[in-house]
Amino acid sequence: MSDDIKPDLELDLKGLLCPLPMVKVSQNIANVPVGGIIRAVATDPGAMADIPAWAKSTGNEVMSAEKVDGQFVFLVKRVK
Repeated sequence: MSDDIKPDLELDLKGLLCPLPMVKVSQNIANVPVGGIIRAVATDPGAMADIPAWAKSTGNEVMSAEKVDGQFVFLVKRVK
């Protein structure tokens, strides 16, 4: 993940089970401007499939999705 990207919103989704991490990102995408970025950290491995699938279906962009120290870290860009 690029350290020079500053997210507009950070979501701590640790401990939430599928599909709640994706639901929380979906609920909060309107809280950032178009072009804004949400950084979401989840512990449920299902988020690695759910969040990119949600982004694709809604026209938003997952800039990165990676596992870091047992947690799943996403950068999601609001496209529209």
